[in-house]
Amino acid sequence: MRRSFTLVDVLLLLALFIDAPWAITGSSHCQRGNPAVIRPHSVAITEFGAVGDGVTLNTKAFQNAIFYLNSFADKGGAKLFVPAGQWLTGSFDLISHLTLWLDKDAIILGSTNSDDWPVIDPLPSYGRGRELPGRRHKSLIFGRNLTDVVITGDNGTIDGQGSIWWSWFRNETLNYTRPHLVELMNTTGVTISNLTFLNSPFWTIHPVYCSQVIVQNVTILAPLDSPNTDGIDPDSSDDVCIEDCYISTGDDIIAIKSGWDEYGTSYGRPSKNITIHRLVGQTTSAGIAIGSEMSGGVSEVYAENLTFYNSTTGIRIKTSPGRGGYVRNIYISNMSLTDVKTAITFTGRYGEHPDESYDPKALPLIERITIDDVTGQNIKYAGLLEGIEGDTFLDICLSNINLSVTSKSPWNCSYIQGYSEAVSPEICEPLRERIIPDHYSGCYYPSHPLQSSSNETVGLDCHGKFMDA
Repeated sequence: MRRSFTLVDVLLLLALFIDAPWAITGSSHCQRGNPAVIRPHSVAITEFGAVGDGVTLNTKAFQNAIFYLNSFADKGGAKLFVPAGQWLTGSFDLISHLTLWLDKDAIILGSTNSDDWPVIDPLPSYGRGRELPGRRHKSLIFGRNLTDVVITGDNGTIDGQGSIWWSWFRNETLNYTRPHLVELMNTTGVTISNLTFLNSPFWTIHPVYCSQVIVQNVTILAPLDSPNTDGIDPDSSDDVCIEDCYISTGDDIIAIKSGWDEYGTSYGRPSKNITIHRLVGQTTSAGIAIGSEMSGGVSEVYAENLTFYNSTTGIRIKTSPGRGGYVRNIYISNMSLTDVKTAITFTGRYGEHPDESYDPKALPLIERITIDDVTGQNIKYAGLLEGIEGDTFLDICLSNINLSVTSKSPWNCSYIQGYSEAVSPEICEPLRERIIPDHYSGCYYPSHPLQSSSNETVGLDCHGKFMDA
């Protein structure tokens, strides 16, 4: 098994990343947050007895510092400063109106003792732990029912030391579902920025039942063979903006979710208004995935300026009979792929159910998915687009797609309906009707499309016509 990422790995990777031709930034689409917000009260973790030697357990120091800072929550908030050092800790909870700030050479290390990661109730929209029935381990950095939370710094590091958890998972010795690295629940006003996240035990950043979330200028790394180490998973959350991130992990770079089968349907909170802008990465799974847990619904997803390489698939929508819910109004533009097995994947029979109580007749509604302006080199398959018999995926629109494909059967399509324009290699039969002039209104385009860094409207000109069509 590949070793975990170390700080030396990160520094080498960042040096390559800065010099890469796609490592560019432009104007921000994430305007709500302010990671530099001035908190009138500030303390250092060392004031509470923390020792940054990588050996001393500092859980109590983090807990006591945050307990003290809670007295300033109604006085403009507070800042917890983590200086250079290696700060070993178990799980700790954040509070409202708090900035957790990591200095340049600060490393928060997750304990390798599972007892330092308490067990908590499952999410109501999942009904059980995602991996095992029953409860789940709390994330390293956790928060619930909060307002105005900032996790940032001068490119400090949060390292979950997840290799021990990956071993327990593979050996089937866990009693509860693995913890995330960062999870915020029922929280409004979240900014996570200017940090590196390493070796999460499970999903890395998991905002669930949250609103007004910004994840900006972060690096997320885990070995490509590490199990289920998703990068960023917005889950039953709205108004989420992800921008200028580099992610290399053992599962989906970004996975948008909204609950699992009957539990997600009953909880009924969708993920919506998700913006993804300037994202680069590699994975053994998908660059951007929607699902498979999407029973509360996913809509209004806008993604542009995407670069994925050495990956299994670029875009993937995954669902199953029994999920219910919907995925609709999805717009993805300006995606570059290199050494990717399948550019676009729709999986209608993903399977995996929380228990036997799900309704197999609860079929998902998948409609109004537009993917525009895609290039790819050394791609094996252009698309594997599989809907569900009796539940056709509708209004799938592909345009301005140019892929260098090695397979003699580049497209495999079933139970889908839609339109296309300027697609190479030639699109499959169910999508061969042209978008222009008759079916433009059948495709989804946001009323305020994302702007590229050059301030040109992505995919459309000012008259709503396809550029280069």
